[in-house]
Amino acid sequence: MSMKVLIVGARGMLGTALVKAFSSSHQVQGVDLPGLDITDRDQCQRRAGEFSPDVIVNSAALTAVDYCEDHEEEAFRVNGEGAGNLAGAAAAIGAVLVYYSTDYVFDGLKADAYLEEDPPNPQSAYGRSKWRGEELVRDHCPDHLILRTSWLFGENGKNFVATILTAARSGQPLWVVNDQRGSPTYTCDLAGCTLRMLDAACCGTYHVTNGGSCSWFELAVRAVEWAGISDVRVTPVTSAEYPRPARRPPNSVLANARLDREGFPPMRPWPLAVQEYIKKL
Repeated sequence: MSMKVLIVGARGMLGTALVKAFSSSHQVQGVDLPGLDITDRDQCQRRAGEFSPDVIVNSAALTAVDYCEDHEEEAFRVNGEGAGNLAGAAAAIGAVLVYYSTDYVFDGLKADAYLEEDPPNPQSAYGRSKWRGEELVRDHCPDHLILRTSWLFGENGKNFVATILTAARSGQPLWVVNDQRGSPTYTCDLAGCTLRMLDAACCGTYHVTNGGSCSWFELAVRAVEWAGISDVRVTPVTSAEYPRPARRPPNSVLANARLDREGFPPMRPWPLAVQEYIKKL
């Protein structure tokens, strides 16, 4: 059955993929700044009332992790209060609210992959702001879908794979951390899975990533190799050797446990997704 879907943050990397995925079978309205500022509660209520969607998908976020560390108030305003504003607007019209969260809600100290039921313990301003967003979504909109994902890459946005390849093609040597692990996730795969989950009336909190895991170093080496760049050296370093303002979780791997229990087919392994993305680049 066709739905009316309001996609917020439609010009971003994930938003672009969502608009493409949903437009094939649903009536989509994509909005972004300056058309909709999610930190303005009245704007959120007004836009939701005008379009009257069945689903509001919130892909708007402040995702620059180190920037968030130095601008925590702004991060909470966008990732926390903004998420709450959209959740309240969805609840007021009886719509489902989809909110994308992050591996950064965990401290990264667990030896195994994180389950949906594991207790959050964010260590960065970004992680804390996204966890606050989760809390407000649960508080304000009973009919919600919270999708935690990690290490996003895709068309129409800044991401690690594109940054590494740009640097590699310039011929400069690369130093990449080798003690942080996660699951690279392709925005088009995440968007497609979101669509299938909504069609199946999923609700609550899920982990959604491409299959498998790697370190940032391994991802960089493979990306350079798959792009056919042979004259650039990629050197592994530790997080201590490459300090950043925001603390990164050493283990960012999310187990897609609920999807597996509920019979959803796993998303393809990250190497296949990265290779397809590189071909499109």
